[in-house]
Amino acid sequence: MGETIKLRAGTETPAYRTGLVAALDIGSSKTVCLIGRAEPGSLRVVGAALRESQGIRAGTVVGMELAEESIRDAVAAAENHADVRIQNVVISVNCGQPVSVTARAAVSLDGALVSDAHLRALLDDGRERCKLDDHAIIQVAPTTYVVDEARGVRDPSGMFCQRIGVAMHAVAVKPSPLNNLRHAVERCHLNVVGTLFAPFASGLATLTEDEKQLGATVIDMGGGVTSIAVFVEGHLVHTDVIPLGGQQVTSDLARMLAAPLSAAERAKTLYGAALGDMEAGADVIPLAQMGEDGDESAMRVPRSMLTRIIQARIEEILGQVQTRLRTSGFDVAAGRRAVLTGGACQLAGVRELAARVLNKQVRIGRPQSFPGLPAASLGPDYATAVGLLMAGASMAPETLNPDLVSQPEQRTGKGWLGRLTGSLFG
Repeated sequence: MGETIKLRAGTETPAYRTGLVAALDIGSSKTVCLIGRAEPGSLRVVGAALRESQGIRAGTVVGMELAEESIRDAVAAAENHADVRIQNVVISVNCGQPVSVTARAAVSLDGALVSDAHLRALLDDGRERCKLDDHAIIQVAPTTYVVDEARGVRDPSGMFCQRIGVAMHAVAVKPSPLNNLRHAVERCHLNVVGTLFAPFASGLATLTEDEKQLGATVIDMGGGVTSIAVFVEGHLVHTDVIPLGGQQVTSDLARMLAAPLSAAERAKTLYGAALGDMEAGADVIPLAQMGEDGDESAMRVPRSMLTRIIQARIEEILGQVQTRLRTSGFDVAAGRRAVLTGGACQLAGVRELAARVLNKQVRIGRPQSFPGLPAASLGPDYATAVGLLMAGASMAPETLNPDLVSQPEQRTGKGWLGRLTGSLFG
């Protein structure tokens, strides 16, 4: 297990390792577990399950036992579907106030040929420079190399140079929320072998190569948070999180219309829209009232009122996304393409409203399909889980889990790469 499959140069098919890989997307509203089997040149989904999340708020564990139960139920259902048992998982992270960290490192070679040992030393130095006080790194990767005066080099291996440099990008989070999330997973007798920022994983599953290269902004509209991932020249270059999501829309409806949360969620899903011109069907809808039973006690609510409440909150969320992008300087640098993922983006009119607020070309991001992936898993709410599965099967292990290269004795020789690769597969 753990063998990397090298395909013909120029092919767009990822180089998948062989073996089982499992992805666990732990969100505020749902927990998704996908189990895949990587084979030479292909990836097949053999198990999939979704369960309602409990004990998670805004991506953060607030009830350890409830969170553990949700994770355990989702994993057990996926295992039963696949008829396998998993030990290692790659998880999504939205907690701990994620921030971008950038760093540069360089080494002089005096005209020597760039070797794997040179690159290992350079990347190790880059990772060390990405450390941030009171934060833990969840993912780190090179974005570009500089060989002498040549910038934008994708792979400097086998090149002669006087000096080689690298630019690194990492995502850092507060350690306590991350440790709580890991602990909830580990209490289910699972080993966390990789962590990825959730909208980055969504981007892996939904963006085209042209979008990654020319620039695109992935906006993952989840239940508890809305996360931002900016891609430029094929790499993640900026991250941010806004602590508002679809659950806030449901809460607004429940508070303003005096309805139970379950009734507000149902009304939002069945009749809700983010723009008035998206309204269709009945002008008045029945809505149960808190503390009252029976259909006769239901209040008749104008559908336009429902839309106004939803639109106000979605506009606020998208407005904060626009403000964060402008403040970071990536509003223009990332181009005019925005891709929406997550369950909250499925409301009618969200795409059109996002285009107005962000002044970008907007599309709904649906994950690419794989053999065995259920049709119900092809919506934007499954983008993160599918991206995690793709990353777990094809990404460099040290990108998924920077802690794998923290021990000096693991930094040299063939065993360094072997242990990294083998650790991802059970």
